[in-house]
Amino acid sequence: MAQDGPEKSGTAAEGTGDGTGDGATATRVPPTTAEASTVVAEEAAAPPAPAQRSVGGDAGRFGIPGRPLRRNSFLVGFTGALGVLLAYAVYLGLRNAAGILVLVVIALFLAVGLHPVVVRLHSWGLPRGLAVVAVTLTVLALLCAGVLALVPPIVTQTGQFLDQVPSYLEALRRNETVNELAERFDLMRRAQEAANADVVGRALGGVLGGAQFVFGTVFRVLTVLVLTIYFLVYFDRLRDLSYALVPRSRRERVQLIGDEILTKVGAYMVGALTIAVLAGAVAFVFALAVGLPYPFALAVVVAVTDLIPQIGATIGAVIVSLVGFATDPSVGIACVVFFVVYQQIENYLIYPKIMRRSVQVNEVAALVAALLGVSLLGVIGALIAIPTVAAVQLILREVIIPRQDAR
Repeated sequence: MAQDGPEKSGTAAEGTGDGTGDGATATRVPPTTAEASTVVAEEAAAPPAPAQRSVGGDAGRFGIPGRPLRRNSFLVGFTGALGVLLAYAVYLGLRNAAGILVLVVIALFLAVGLHPVVVRLHSWGLPRGLAVVAVTLTVLALLCAGVLALVPPIVTQTGQFLDQVPSYLEALRRNETVNELAERFDLMRRAQEAANADVVGRALGGVLGGAQFVFGTVFRVLTVLVLTIYFLVYFDRLRDLSYALVPRSRRERVQLIGDEILTKVGAYMVGALTIAVLAGAVAFVFALAVGLPYPFALAVVVAVTDLIPQIGATIGAVIVSLVGFATDPSVGIACVVFFVVYQQIENYLIYPKIMRRSVQVNEVAALVAALLGVSLLGVIGALIAIPTVAAVQLILREVIIPRQDAR
């Protein structure tokens, strides 16, 4: 019993020394001089505390960032000037690339319109790559058919006109009224003065400008075709990437609205092409029946102009009617009667039946959109006007109006 006390005291002292004793408390032994110097060296080499790092930011491989700059008037003005310069640079870039951006928009619009056809072919068991190739070859065949139908008549008529120019000039020279006007206004001298080097240079410039226009048109068509093929091949990836840029909280709703817009645009494209092909086929049969020259070329003109909303069918009817009057007045009258009757059938029977499930657009909005599209982008603007209005109406109905009603 006498030895139990010292053993317990030793156990308590050991527990106090390592700080793990069973509830025992004792005064900590102060460190020696060597231990103190070691602790000071370790604290000097240790990194700053988290509280100190949070003031200037986390230290990286390039050191600790400094404090933020003060928002004085000079810094605010300089930042605003940089923003204005950046906005102006973006404007210049968009203006210089406007032609390419228009081609991209056209290709994207065509890809959206042709994508349902690719999906349908893929659902029938055809691989997606082969479906894209089939659609592309069909579009190329239609383009080649249109060019082959339009170019020969234009070349033939131009050659016939050039062959008849000498006879026209001879008839004018023998006309007494023309000779009297030529003497009165000294037209011969004016014609000789006009036939100088400057006029010849401008004429050559016109010829070169025409060649540049032709090659530029071919380049644009090929660019749109290649971009359309790429968009069709990577359509699903581009759509998913676009939706991924939207915040997760709104992604599902944006995806539903975006898919609905894409569906409407595709349905409108398919419906418009169907109506145009039908109008061209009917015009071709009518031209053969009444004996119009170049019936296939006139059918292509009717089909292409029928793609233009609101006014396209009228333009095609006027062109064919003028050709009919040039052939024979009775044929011209028959053309006018035919197109008046057919446009009524198309407007009240064919168009509503085909477009019933695609787009529902107000007539006034469609007309205004077509006029604005023509003024901004020409024929292409008129083509994309109706689906654009349908998309805007969907956004207004599903997003803007409910948000305004909730306020």
